[in-house]
Amino acid sequence: MANIGIIDNTDRKILKLLAEKGRMSFLEIARECSMSGAAIHQRVAKLESAGIIRGYSVRLSAEHLGLTTCAFVGVFLEKAVMYHSVASELEKINEIVECHYTTGNYAVFLKVYCRNNQHLMEILNGRIQKIPGVSSTETFISLEQAIIRDLQP
Repeated sequence: MANIGIIDNTDRKILKLLAEKGRMSFLEIARECSMSGAAIHQRVAKLESAGIIRGYSVRLSAEHLGLTTCAFVGVFLEKAVMYHSVASELEKINEIVECHYTTGNYAVFLKVYCRNNQHLMEILNGRIQKIPGVSSTETFISLEQAIIRDLQP
């Protein structure tokens, strides 16, 4: 990963535009920044090679995909040293969209999307709690997501 130092205001503007409208063309960004398309291309390439831009993706609607239950699961491990083996098994469960190794009460904290509460129970009892090293879980069902925000430069 290249080190580009501190990003400037133009880089921040480019990042903000891409974060707001990921499909915006370099030409559109160039117009917004009063620069040439080639200059924008070079700056974006620099931001990518520095690891500031990690990739491009599409945000899908869980609800429109039939995943109406969002839950957070705190996972207790038998031993903290088991984290890597447990994380490898958790990665095989498609319903888990985030996995964090944390401080505090839980060794691992998960974000999970399921079709409904029954499906969540199947994932908890039938998959997560059967992983060697998982001693117990605590689950919080999200009733509503009040803030949806990407990182801002």
